[in-house]
Amino acid sequence: MQEIINNSLFFGAVLSLTAYEIGLLMKRKWKLAIFNPTLISVIAIIGVLNIFKIDYEKYNEGAKYISYFLTPATVCLAVPLYEQLELLKKNLKAVAAGITAGVAASLGGVFVLAKLFGLSQELYVTMLPKSITTAIGMGISEELGGIVTITVAVIIITGILGNVFAEAICKMFHITEPIAVGLAIGTSSHALGTAKAIELGEVEGAMSGLAIAVAGLLTVVGASVFAGFAM
Repeated sequence: MQEIINNSLFFGAVLSLTAYEIGLLMKRKWKLAIFNPTLISVIAIIGVLNIFKIDYEKYNEGAKYISYFLTPATVCLAVPLYEQLELLKKNLKAVAAGITAGVAASLGGVFVLAKLFGLSQELYVTMLPKSITTAIGMGISEELGGIVTITVAVIIITGILGNVFAEAICKMFHITEPIAVGLAIGTSSHALGTAKAIELGEVEGAMSGLAIAVAGLLTVVGASVFAGFAM
């Protein structure tokens, strides 16, 4: 088994796609939010790597090819936004205010929790970009002196939690306006949350896709400001 893995160029890609497909099948069968395909695939991949003592580097040699599709997939989020352009123009002020409030709440929440749990400055800045896409978050973390690998993990966890619980939270607080739902999900849980927003509706998906880009830009500025608040 070890020899097959070592000689296989696409082992990582096959494992990732298989694990994700298993997650999809579980989600379709039980129809529960907790059976999130991304969450299931992460757990399955970690399990396989540990059981068969496979180095992450060997796995990533094949898995990295999947990441090449990340950029075009993200660009495709502009399509539903274009289709809802008139709606965006009519609610531009509300959209801008909503995303700004969401980014401020995210950064402020990290600051409060860091103070509450006595985190070091390094861990504090590591967690500041938790709600934006990995590519931007990694850059912010590295620039502020954070631990990039932990930042990636925190961003993924945030996205998965948003995907799993977003709909339930919106129902709990009686948030039914499609624009508000989309902005809340996109601002708080980036692309993984947006996948859920798209399932909820076209407007939700479009607004969530917009929130990813704008929240990322605002966080670049906001994180630098919040990083100045010493722990």
